[in-house]
Amino acid sequence: MTGENETVTMDPPHVYVERTLAIIKPDAVHKAEEIEDIILRSGFSILQKRRVHLTPEQASDFYAEHFGKFAFTSLVAYMSSGPMIALVLARDQAISYWKELIGPTNSVKAKQTHPDCLRAIYGADDQKNALHGSDTFSAAEREIRFFFADSVIEPVQTGQAAKDYLSKSVNPTLLKGLTELCKQKPIDPVIWLADWLLENNPNKPKVRQQVEEL
Repeated sequence: MTGENETVTMDPPHVYVERTLAIIKPDAVHKAEEIEDIILRSGFSILQKRRVHLTPEQASDFYAEHFGKFAFTSLVAYMSSGPMIALVLARDQAISYWKELIGPTNSVKAKQTHPDCLRAIYGADDQKNALHGSDTFSAAEREIRFFFADSVIEPVQTGQAAKDYLSKSVNPTLLKGLTELCKQKPIDPVIWLADWLLENNPNKPKVRQQVEEL
């Protein structure tokens, strides 16, 4: 037990911003602005946004895990029937919160059991259900990379966690580079430092020079 004049301090919680993929499907694109407003008011940030029209081949690749199922052909036809909007959403527990916001897959059932969810409001049936959301972190990773190939999927650290990461993983290498920069005094310090950081990146993979023949 602490005395009356003692102060107990606790480390601030490490908060991670999770990402998920949302798709406003072809049947709901005309309501995109309205849906995006709901997304923002629900505490999400829209990190990336892209309007696309998938070919049947691309839609097949995206839904490859459903290949062989009864409705696969009609699903591919529907998802390639018109433009859609892919969004990368972020917030704490983004995957579960987005799934809760959009509701059950079948819009007909959703209208009965979850009348306030987005699929109940904007969807028509089991297939034309207006919206898509990633089921798991691994699914979100794959699906985000499908539409946004250059995305970094790892959870983004914020607050004290970000400071700890910078202090441990970034600052030491950067300090060495800046010290060497001051010694070398190159003509173009920015290019020199960029090259130095690439060469001295502690996370740079080590590649064996010898190539084994099969």
